[in-house]
Amino acid sequence: MAKPGPGPRRPAQRTPLQALLYWTAVLGVWALIFVAAFFAVFASDLPDTSKLYDVERQPSISYLDRSGAMVAVRGSQYAPPIDLDKLPPYVPKAFIAIEDRQFYYHFGFNPWGIIRSQIYNLQNKGGPLRGGSTITQQLARNLFLTTNQNYRRKAQELILAVWLEAKFTKKEILALYLNRVYFGGGAYGIEAASQRYFGKPASQLTLGESALLAGMMKGPNRYSPVSATDRAERRATIVLDEMVRTGAITPQERDAAFKTPVRVNPTLANQRAQYFTDYVDDQVRSLVGEPTEDLVVETTLDLPIQAAAEQAMRKGIAAGKGQGVEQGALVAIDGEGRIRAYVGGADYTESQFDRATTARRQAGSAFKPFVYLAAMEAGRTPYDMVVDEPLKIGNWEPRNYTNDFRGPMTLQTALAQSINTVAARLANEVGTGNVAAAAKRLGISSHIQLDPSMALGAVEVSPLEMAQAYAPFSNGGFLAKGYGIQRIRTASGKILYDHSVEKNARQQVIGSPALQYMNQMMRQVVSSGTGTRAKVPGFDLAGKTGTTSDYRDAWFVGYTGGFVTTVWVGKDNNKPMKRVTGGGAPAGIWRDFMSAALPRLKAQPIPGGTIEPPAPESDPIGDLVDGIADAIGGQPAAPAERAPADDVPF
Repeated sequence: MAKPGPGPRRPAQRTPLQALLYWTAVLGVWALIFVAAFFAVFASDLPDTSKLYDVERQPSISYLDRSGAMVAVRGSQYAPPIDLDKLPPYVPKAFIAIEDRQFYYHFGFNPWGIIRSQIYNLQNKGGPLRGGSTITQQLARNLFLTTNQNYRRKAQELILAVWLEAKFTKKEILALYLNRVYFGGGAYGIEAASQRYFGKPASQLTLGESALLAGMMKGPNRYSPVSATDRAERRATIVLDEMVRTGAITPQERDAAFKTPVRVNPTLANQRAQYFTDYVDDQVRSLVGEPTEDLVVETTLDLPIQAAAEQAMRKGIAAGKGQGVEQGALVAIDGEGRIRAYVGGADYTESQFDRATTARRQAGSAFKPFVYLAAMEAGRTPYDMVVDEPLKIGNWEPRNYTNDFRGPMTLQTALAQSINTVAARLANEVGTGNVAAAAKRLGISSHIQLDPSMALGAVEVSPLEMAQAYAPFSNGGFLAKGYGIQRIRTASGKILYDHSVEKNARQQVIGSPALQYMNQMMRQVVSSGTGTRAKVPGFDLAGKTGTTSDYRDAWFVGYTGGFVTTVWVGKDNNKPMKRVTGGGAPAGIWRDFMSAALPRLKAQPIPGGTIEPPAPESDPIGDLVDGIADAIGGQPAAPAERAPADDVPF
């Protein structure tokens, strides 16, 4: 019987160390395969990293007032990169504390942060993905990728983050991040953000301001210190608490930051002059084309005067609310046509519709100066006698606001008291075509219908038109078309447009003695007529009230030497207000605004001088009667005084 041979040899068992090395090698191979596959899939269409320092954004347009102060910025704003060493130490620490506490210890991404974010994503399917991004990953996204939230973009973000960590130091990565991240409001980089929100360089940021900016990274619009002040403050508090937790600051420094008020740039915070910015923004492209680089637009606006205009408008609208006043507009221009203040509505945040230029409303009796101007140019004088009596022109019978007739009076009194029958008769006598021609010559660009009712303001105009049409009364008789842009230049200083280059010789549109006559009569409107509420003691003022049928529109247009302001109030739906006249809410708004603006302007008297009234003709019989009355101690009866009427056309 044969002896059995030896069986198959059993492999020798690996020692624990050998097993560890074996499986490490196996896992390493598979890891290499995974990494290779990962890169093959996700790195095949990575963006070009050679343009690391290029800034791809829409050009910004910065609007300055006439003194060089910032009015607004439209489009993107980017400032030159700032050296990290020039920032206060707590500035970068604020961003690290709230965005990436492990910044100095990871190699581009934080595995534990990614795991936590994936757990969140699985529990919140259908919502936006949470990425657990480090500062390096955020920089990679800002520099090279889109904001699309999907796994492919996240994978590419991770690859680029590792590349950035290999290429740059931590300090360089942090500097790139702070100089390129978006802070909302068109501001890219911490320098632009500091200038935009606080009006100062980033090197001067306080601890509280730094915390506020760092808190915006979670959502620049959601945590904006302009539109979401309370939310931004709460977020800044979280940042400060995290800075204490990480040892970046002490509790005492945090408490001191709480006690130091953070003042956001008031021009931006109040959204000042936004109607005006819209108005000129529409014109920039028509003047210089679509911008391909950052532009600076030097405007005619005067921010302190603009602030007074907005305050007067808010106050006037609030005061007139009980009478149905809902909206208003104010335009102030100087004698050259430069727009110095511009308010297109009661509240820009509620309605961006611009009532200063876009809206067309009936002018009411504010149109009458053009009727009287045509009459003065036809040979009439303020002292000519007329009669306030019933009048019929065709089928139209104008009536006065008081529903009565006052008999004989001078033309000066008729304008001061806004007598409708006299204005209608004058327009009929001189011709409505001549009245329309006078209005067009002075600056009314809207269509003017020639029916007899045009004499009482049945003409739709804008507040800007009315301001520029009254300007010749204020500046010695010269045309002054309103404009808001003085100069447009590139950020590097190249002049693209200059209004002064295209400026033509001044065109005289009112001569003597018509100019002096009109100023004399419109002074009476303010001193003793329907516009007495507009008085500002110590200044030479003139103007005209206007109120349309059923109190749908109320105006006051007034001026001093070289400065005109138009105020309109009403409702957007054209429904009547409750007996609001031009001598009421509009004159009050005008007075409040001009009381603040005139001292700043150092306003001069209305130019052109005055013309003395003609000497009264000799009346022997009248002199004899007066002599007898004086001899017996009597006094001739004086006519009864009447309160100024207002000016509603009927």
